[in-house]
Amino acid sequence: MPFENQNPNQSRRLQAAALQYDQERHEAPVIVAKGSSAVAEKIVALAKKHDIPLQRDPELLQILMKLEINQEIPENVFHAVAEVLAMVYKANRNHRENS
Repeated sequence: MPFENQNPNQSRRLQAAALQYDQERHEAPVIVAKGSSAVAEKIVALAKKHDIPLQRDPELLQILMKLEINQEIPENVFHAVAEVLAMVYKANRNHRENS
């Protein structure tokens, strides 16, 4: 699930990070991609191509951008990420029901 920090039409540099949560391999979601400018655009484009919901949360993104690839998210952002995951699960359920 990618996070982006702003509207790509704005003049500031686009940033994005993507999380993955595999309960069998990790205790918490991990960062699977992150970057700015062209890398962020690629993350967002891939998410859109695969119908993965995007979430704009500049404060959470600042924290995620400080993490390393394959690093689990820290406990202090569990609640914020849990809210986003709940939104994604709901969107996926609605998509399946409407397909």
